[in-house]
Amino acid sequence: MAETTAAALQDAGASPADAALADHDERMRRLEARLAEARARRAPPPRADEHYSRANVAWRMVTELVAGIGLGLAAGLGLDALLGTEPFLLVLFTLLGFTAGVRVMMRTAREIEEAARNEA
Repeated sequence: MAETTAAALQDAGASPADAALADHDERMRRLEARLAEARARRAPPPRADEHYSRANVAWRMVTELVAGIGLGLAAGLGLDALLGTEPFLLVLFTLLGFTAGVRVMMRTAREIEEAARNEA
């Protein structure tokens, strides 16, 4: 087909350079198509464990919530000891840690929902 395209361009009055360029472009398109086909054949099958089971998702969310509360608690205790404002910063940072944990949980739920929607 490339030879036909190059010959047709030469017959139409195009320069030999234009015909050679068209021949090269056609050969490149065929090569790209063959490479894409070979890559598709050699692509590994999707792993069966890549999906999230509900238990994995639940543990991930619990871990994110506990981490947020724990970091808030630690920051509050540390700042209370440093500044001498005994219960105030502990309560404040624990609540902030809880809020951060819930936000991360919601973001995780949204990501998993979007991934499930894209799979369907």
